[in-house]
Amino acid sequence: MIEAVPDCLVTGYESLIDGLELPDEGDRHVLAAAIRSQAQAIVTFNLKDFPASILESHDIEALHPDDFLLGLMDLSEASVVAAFSEQIASLQNPPVTPASAIDALRNRDLPQTADALASILL
Repeated sequence: MIEAVPDCLVTGYESLIDGLELPDEGDRHVLAAAIRSQAQAIVTFNLKDFPASILESHDIEALHPDDFLLGLMDLSEASVVAAFSEQIASLQNPPVTPASAIDALRNRDLPQTADALASILL
């Protein structure tokens, strides 16, 4: 990840952890890193452990990955479709078809993204 996105590593967040409260104490480092990096969102399937009532004081929202991906598609559908297509093309052993990749998205709780990509690619 660091090679692909050199500034993706968040450091210096550790001192914030103890001052944060979340339903799952083990998730505080995620919020601390989001605060330190001035993130607008935490993208997670685990929405229940990142309540809006806590995040809003930090101007952060928790987004389900399906909603995040749909938002990216709204911003640049062509970029998302190109990235998805490139990912499929790179999977050679075994080869993956667009239909099977879209089914995999559905099976991983990304039904809206799967439907959106299916409407374009299938």
